[in-house]
Amino acid sequence: MSTEDVPQSKAAGAGQTAPDGPQNMTRQGGVVAAMTLLSRISGLARDIVLSYLFGASQLADMFFVAFRIPNFFRRLFAEGAFNQAFVPVLVRYRERGHAELLTFIAPLSGLFATSLVLFVALGFVFAPGLTYLFAPGFAERPEVFAQTVELVRITFPYLGFISLVAFAGALMNAHNRFAVPAVTPVLLNLCLIAAALLALGGVSNLPAVEILAWGVLGAGVVQFLFQLPGLLGLDLITRPNLNARHEGVRQVGRLLVPAVLAASVGQINALVNTILASNLITGSISWLYYADRLLELPVGLVAVALGTVMLPHLSRMADTGNPEQFERTVDWGVNLGLLLGVPSAVALYLLAEPLLAVIFMSFGSGAMTPYDIRMAGLALEMFAIALPGFVLVKVLAPAFFAHENTQSPFRYAAVAVAANLIGSLATYRWLGHVGLAWATALSAWTHVVMLLVGLRRHDLYHAGRGLWPLFWKTAVASVVLAALLVWVAAEINFLTMAGGPRLLAAGGVVLAGIGVYAVVLLILGVRPRHLVHSAG
Repeated sequence: MSTEDVPQSKAAGAGQTAPDGPQNMTRQGGVVAAMTLLSRISGLARDIVLSYLFGASQLADMFFVAFRIPNFFRRLFAEGAFNQAFVPVLVRYRERGHAELLTFIAPLSGLFATSLVLFVALGFVFAPGLTYLFAPGFAERPEVFAQTVELVRITFPYLGFISLVAFAGALMNAHNRFAVPAVTPVLLNLCLIAAALLALGGVSNLPAVEILAWGVLGAGVVQFLFQLPGLLGLDLITRPNLNARHEGVRQVGRLLVPAVLAASVGQINALVNTILASNLITGSISWLYYADRLLELPVGLVAVALGTVMLPHLSRMADTGNPEQFERTVDWGVNLGLLLGVPSAVALYLLAEPLLAVIFMSFGSGAMTPYDIRMAGLALEMFAIALPGFVLVKVLAPAFFAHENTQSPFRYAAVAVAANLIGSLATYRWLGHVGLAWATALSAWTHVVMLLVGLRRHDLYHAGRGLWPLFWKTAVASVVLAALLVWVAAEINFLTMAGGPRLLAAGGVVLAGIGVYAVVLLILGVRPRHLVHSAG
């Protein structure tokens, strides 16, 4: 058993930190990707059930707004900004020994939990204001607005539990424990599927949309309880306090404010999309949501997996002063991100409608129509253009955060948000929800350019010589893949096929695409060993 498989307190004894041996980052990324795949598959199953329950109706729009509000703040503060400010400082204290680590965790956990209680209470009280902020178009329909406010009051406490889940996940990730945090979202999906089935079965007298809202809150409790055994095994549960003067806590506080925007461009853009889509025709919010769900699969498998694994390792390299390994690690992330992200974008763009039809129209008679599929497909095409940009942002941004620099990413993120806002306002009236999706792509690539320029200016990263050869091999293999998929799209009409044949045809196309892409890479000289990277 390697040291990464041994709880730190047992591997090294009380008050000691187990020395880290070489860490296979490719394997760790694979673990996160595998767990994330389970999460995304269960998430798609959840959305299939929701699409059959609501389709792209007004009820669907209401639930998605109520669900998005706590998730927005969760990703903004807990998974986004808080982690980026917390993990580099956490890694530094971990290197000092277990006792020092616990003295840092105790006040931070106390202050974090207290802040969450206050914030959740404010969210409950000001639910009408939040609803108006996220969906101002609902205000023109008083009954819809009032129902959405009630849903927000049910779902908002989920923020408190899921933020504690993110805090626990950051602690485990810093100890090279990636599986439990990555698989935890599966529990949310299972809880929502159970709630949807209860609604479909008429078990409760509550409205179906309200049952789902309670399912969100229940999922938060379940996910929080799921973290406790892992924290106990690492001896990371300690009595919290409110010592705001602790040096580590103050450093996290200094890093946190600019990190709020720097780590959360996607969430702010999603908020802009929801606000503007609420002023468009009914279904616009749902079309964007369903398209985003398919985008989340490759984003989670590639971007999130890479970013999750890279941040603690890059933080350790920055803390110990190892710039060469630091640059090699960023290079590895860029290489692997493009190798997996570009073909995924090609597939999403060329198979947007077929993939949506397979997922949302292949399991009986649901509420999704061919028109809904076409509208969601147009949004997915624009999201596909953004996909490689999302991957590169997740790979490049940790290079700043690892050096406890949140000011520079803050400025770059501000430019990316401005690009999205300008693009959205310029196009949504005449392109509808498709203009909002296009603006998301514009924002993603603006963010990438800013990060690359900034990293070079701060002398933190310069692309290695091995990057460009692999990039061109990726491009050639992706062109071959695109030719295959264009031919498939011309020969097969997925929308008119029955559910079973549609599933079989789609499965065959996916497997053929993966096979063709892999064979072309092998012919061009790319081998699995070229993708392996270790840190330590």
